[in-house]
Amino acid sequence: MTKFFLSFSLVFILPWLAAAQEFNASVQVSAPQIQQTNREKFSELRKGLYEFVNDRHWTQYSYKIDERIECTIGITITEEVSSDEFRGRINLVLKRPIYGTSYNSTVFNYIDNDFQFQWQEGQSIDFSENSFTSNLTATIAYYIYIFLGLDFDSYQSMGGNPYFEKAQNVVNVAQSARESGWKAFESMKNRYWLAENYTNSSYSNIRKANYQYHRRGLDLMYDNVENGRQGIMEALEMLQRAHREKPRLFAMQLFVDAKRDEFINIFSDAAPMDKTKAVNILKEIDPSHANDYQKIISQN
Repeated sequence: MTKFFLSFSLVFILPWLAAAQEFNASVQVSAPQIQQTNREKFSELRKGLYEFVNDRHWTQYSYKIDERIECTIGITITEEVSSDEFRGRINLVLKRPIYGTSYNSTVFNYIDNDFQFQWQEGQSIDFSENSFTSNLTATIAYYIYIFLGLDFDSYQSMGGNPYFEKAQNVVNVAQSARESGWKAFESMKNRYWLAENYTNSSYSNIRKANYQYHRRGLDLMYDNVENGRQGIMEALEMLQRAHREKPRLFAMQLFVDAKRDEFINIFSDAAPMDKTKAVNILKEIDPSHANDYQKIISQN
């Protein structure tokens, strides 16, 4: 995806270019707790979802093979409600390559435990942006748009707007769904509130920190570690401002959860003053993991 923005202007000027698919997604479906069932149908479901994510055109842009977005979608079915209805959870991971390295940084790592859907063998996996036809495909498409929004934001400040708006549209259309996860009153940490956090301009510092952290931070560390670390410090300051404006936002929690180990590794080698500054910010925005951040100070 780093290379993608080098050719962004060409793609923008020539929108008629045929778009290659955007994702190189690993898709898994498992049902370890379910006995005496036809497990071949889960293999069919996995294949159908793999093709749905990887073969569908999600944007207007053209991606090369090595520019495709790396992500993992792991569905664990925990209950077979009926022959065509299931409950379970989805493990969602988005990775981003870092310039000049073979390292892929985790941008999003979340388990959605509120997942119920209907599907039967032979049923096509379809999705419509303007009507709610399936909780299965609506949920998967929603997270694909979240992935796109986060990925674009990490290369261009607020570049993910079109895709977070599409995720918000999925939420709006899904208000008629009988399945949970889409409505404001059900939880403060669900699909409704995640899309709200990303589209609410009052919380834009979280999204701007995504760009600052990756493009002005990690991507610079290949050429100059200290310049990159300073960019990441500035990203922390943006997160601190966001936290003070609105504590306990769902989007903030997910950002910090994805980056916690990186924060510790990056600042463990920093100058003493930078260590102290980073730890103070991290303890403020992520107080439940204050002991983890103390490791930064204790390491030489």
